[in-house]
Amino acid sequence: MRLSEDPMAIEAFYRRHVDAVMRFVVRRVSDPHLAADLTADIFLAVLDSADTYRSSRGGEIGWLYGVARNVVAAHHRRTAREARATGRVAGRRMMDDNDLVRMEERIDAARQTRRALEAMGNLPEGERAVLELVVHDQLTVTEAAAALGIGKVTARVRLHRARRALGNVASPSAVYVEGQA
Repeated sequence: MRLSEDPMAIEAFYRRHVDAVMRFVVRRVSDPHLAADLTADIFLAVLDSADTYRSSRGGEIGWLYGVARNVVAAHHRRTAREARATGRVAGRRMMDDNDLVRMEERIDAARQTRRALEAMGNLPEGERAVLELVVHDQLTVTEAAAALGIGKVTARVRLHRARRALGNVASPSAVYVEGQA
């Protein structure tokens, strides 16, 4: 992938994946301004790390979700540090009314998904991460493994354990996606 050298490839890549990345982010944060900022940060990180992409390891969506997961996780760590040090978070980007309305609609639509994610809070991090990527983000097990930097067999085992652990806690559709074993 030569994103950093081809402006047309950058634009095509962005257009192809921006909605999926936004959905990924709004399931993990509740502030529309923050979701917009993180989405922009993810695509900046993609440009910075485009030379690390290897098509043989889960495809571009798996790689992109791996970048997104790292950016969101880094944000949560940074926010926790800042909250402990200053008790506040600064630097919000201004949005126009239409952007804010669309973002709030996406966040409201993702509220139920966030509740399901909260129900999965007792799962070990590795199992929960695979389950989120396969069930909520609709990645294949191979793509989820690539996003997490683990082997395909490890991802399958973690997914099986997560589904078994959740049992009747979550709805069957939240635990099992047909064709993605």
